Amino acid sequence: MSQITDLLATIDAAPKGPKTTALFDFDGTIIYGYSAFHFLRAQVAKGDLDLRDLLTSLQAMVQFGLRTIDFANLISLTAQFMAGLSKSDYDNFAQTVYDQHIGRLIYPEVRQLIIAHQKAGHTVAIVSSATRFQVVGAAQDLGIEHIYCTELETIDDIFTGHIDGPPCFGIGKVNAAKQLLKKTKGRLSNTFFYSDSTDDADLLVASGRPVALNPSRSLTQMALEHDWPSATFDSRGRPTLGQLVRSLAATSSVISSFAAGIPVLALTGSMRQSRNFSYSLFAESASALIGLQIEVTGEANLWKTRPAVFIFNHQSKTDVIIAAKLIRQDLAAVGKKEIKKLPLIGSVMEWGGVVMIDRKNSRSAIEAMKPLVDAIRYDGKSVVLAPEGTRSTTRRLGSFKKGAFHLAMQAGVPIVPIVIHNASDIAPKGDFVFRPGTVSVTVLDPVETNHWTDDTLNAEIDAIRQRYLEVLGQR
Repeated sequence: MSQITDLLATIDAAPKGPKTTALFDFDGTIIYGYSAFHFLRAQVAKGDLDLRDLLTSLQAMVQFGLRTIDFANLISLTAQFMAGLSKSDYDNFAQTVYDQHIGRLIYPEVRQLIIAHQKAGHTVAIVSSATRFQVVGAAQDLGIEHIYCTELETIDDIFTGHIDGPPCFGIGKVNAAKQLLKKTKGRLSNTFFYSDSTDDADLLVASGRPVALNPSRSLTQMALEHDWPSATFDSRGRPTLGQLVRSLAATSSVISSFAAGIPVLALTGSMRQSRNFSYSLFAESASALIGLQIEVTGEANLWKTRPAVFIFNHQSKTDVIIAAKLIRQDLAAVGKKEIKKLPLIGSVMEWGGVVMIDRKNSRSAIEAMKPLVDAIRYDGKSVVLAPEGTRSTTRRLGSFKKGAFHLAMQAGVPIVPIVIHNASDIAPKGDFVFRPGTVSVTVLDPVETNHWTDDTLNAEIDAIRQRYLEVLGQR
């Protein structure tokens, strides 16, 4: 924690405004690993590369790593495989690769650094040897306007198989930085540059504020010799054995928590008390095992009016634990029908009152909602739903489905919006492992639904979604 705290303090102490510049390398610095591998794998799956092309690309990457070929030769080979493809089609393909793979590799700590620079009014840019297609998804997600990278040549929307201009590598990154500084009237002496590799030694030495992030062994030594700030993050990448064991224990704690509720049921005869006990036990046990802390703004809104329909934006499987920890009692939930197939967990979730619905069948989903209306009206239970319907790899808010809002209308109860800011830091979509950390949550004022009608529903939903966008800073 001290590493990121020290870096944030340095940003805060720097001059405010656009003349202070923050440049970020991409592969290994903003994200864990190398984006090229994910693009190659996706291109093979798509049919744009055959096995021979893949092996040739991987061999070239190994040769570059061994310094038997230079970067210009490596990127020229990559460009050749693009010849004849449509740039427009590849733009869509690149966004898909980002959404499915690369988005979850962004270091949460680096996102914090970028946000800190942006709040200080600094000019922020990605300066990367990768192609624009590899970095543009992250730039949009992180709100970074300026991108300097290796460009691929196109004619009439078709890749020619050549690079457009010199590659953004080595001294090319220094030249890119100078282009940006000419626009902003900034100076290299007042420029932060974050990198993980001595491949960027030219720009690191030229910058007045170099930072070694997740540095290679050689850059670690170079940073020590020059007394540069350095930080290594383990929030992405290969998990430790301890993280694996704790994640497995947190996941399975739902079973032990509901098993622990059985004696409560036997002694009290109350399924309600048994479930309340189990939900609370699960929330506390799983949070402790993960190392999850929650900072809540507007906590009083959780208790202003019950029952209610609680809604949350869905980034992570951690959201389930967060919802249980916030709402705690008299809770009914909805899950996708696939959960029923999970050994033990599926049965436990059903026993715990989770209603399983087929998200692809709207009629089936509507039928499944009827018991929830009764649970709200007659049992005084609250329901928690994710109106996006599924998790997102990025923090971008998805479109809202109408189910939760119809449910609140039919039951005559308020909607309570829960805005989860950074649950993906703990477990991004696709990761089994939970990482320790703090999640910020904002609970908005309850929204009364008794005046809603079918004619005004779309406008009411849009108004709530706009509040999410505002609180998340995505407007």
